[in-house]
Formats: sequence, structure tokens, C-alpha cells
Amino acid sequence: MAEFIKIYEDKPSEAAIKKVVDVLRNGGLIIYPTDTVYGLGCDITNSKALEKIAKIKGIKLEKANLSFICSDLSNISDYIKQINTSTFKILKRALPGPYTFILPGNNDLPKEFRKKKTVGIRVPNNNIALQIVRMLGNPIVSTSIHDEDEVIEYSTDPELIFEKWQNKVDLVIDGGYGDNIASTIIDLSGDEPEIIREGKGSIDIF
Repeated sequence: MAEFIKIYEDKPSEAAIKKVVDVLRNGGLIIYPTDTVYGLGCDITNSKALEKIAKIKGIKLEKANLSFICSDLSNISDYIKQINTSTFKILKRALPGPYTFILPGNNDLPKEFRKKKTVGIRVPNNNIALQIVRMLGNPIVSTSIHDEDEVIEYSTDPELIFEKWQNKVDLVIDGGYGDNIASTIIDLSGDEPEIIREGKGSIDIF
């Protein structure tokens, strides 16, 4: 059964963040808050944990559209090809924020993702998520938590999320109510930015 811990976004406790990071380093799965919806995540360097997420999603890992949650732009450059100035300016203007950017991956991607030409990158404007990634020292691979309710697409109440996921993951963070609008997805792998999904992030800045 998963552990359920409360973390306050305005001042995340270092001990609580360390507990989360220890779970990730040991190949555990976590559910954590972002600036949009709650996410299911694991350590990008842990193959077994990545397989667990793919199994929960019911898809093959190489086909899964998972996001890499990074703490800043320097973190991003570890996994993507060299980007031009205009792409960098877009990223700098929009991040941290409620956007997922599709960018061309490089050869340093974990082996599970090397067949993919592009990767989805996020730097959420949420202190809990950012502190976890900073302390972990590398990105979390993540996917949004969907709700079975037809009216609400995403689960927002951490207690209800815990009830539903307690036997599938190792730790659930209560970071307050989540949003039920997902991130805006922008494809920056081509010549022009292309909006794939309009979500919480405003598209006016593009």
C-alpha cells in the first residue's frame, strides 16, 4: 500500500522531498502535483519503474507518450538536440509553466526512448515537482492521472487519487487540489511551432 504524505507547495519540507526522492531512486512510482493535473511519475534512469508505468498505461514503453519533467532549461539540454535561438527564446518565455514542448531527442536518451525521434519536455510551475527533480538530480518520466468520471477528465482531489491508486504506486503526495485542465502541447520539432493540444497554457505567447 502506498504512503500518503502532505507537502505544502509554498514551503516544501526538505525531509518530505527526500522521502519522495528515496522512493524514486529505489524504483518506486509516485503521484505528485504539477501546475496542471496530478502526474504519475518515476525516475527516468530506472528501467523497471518505466516498465511499471507502461504496464499501468497498458502500452509498450517505446510507444508511450510520456513527458520528461525537468527542473530548468539546462536539465532539458541533456536529452534534446541542439536548439536554435528562436526555440530557446520560446522555452525561456514559457517555462516554468503549463506547457509540454515536443523537441527532437538526442543520443543520450535512456535506451527505452531511443527509437523515438521526439520527446515531450515539461518544467512545471510547481515548487513540489521542481524540488523533487532538483534533489533527484535527473528528470522524472511522467504521465497525467485520468479519471474514469466522464464529466471530469482528470482527478483533482489527492485523497480520492490515493484511494484509487494506493495499490498501484508507492507514494502519493497531497499537494492540495489539482487542476483538471492539462498542459498545452506545442511541437517545436519542425520549422514552425505547432499547437497539438490547447490546454491551460495560453497560446498567445507564440
